[in-house]
Amino acid sequence: MIRDVSLVNLRRFIFALYLALIVGIALAGGLYFLDARAEYGRLKTIQAESRRRVAEAEVRLKYQEQVLERLRTDPAYVEKVIRRKLGYARPEEYVFRFEN
Repeated sequence: MIRDVSLVNLRRFIFALYLALIVGIALAGGLYFLDARAEYGRLKTIQAESRRRVAEAEVRLKYQEQVLERLRTDPAYVEKVIRRKLGYARPEEYVFRFEN
């Protein structure tokens, strides 16, 4: 009878040990999953920001390509840019500069 009681207690102990082990593994897996999910969210945010920056850079590139093409082919545009950026004027012209 004592042997039966100790055997039942041993089985309960082993069962409790396995249950604790399974619960511990489940908790560790859950924490790992939550951490992975948070990292995934951060990476999605970074990806969205990177895509936005790439789109902005593509728009700037397209504009700069248009300006470059005009500088190569349009002499009137080249003259306009030189006058505006460098402040050049023809000999019979006067340039007035005002402070803002």
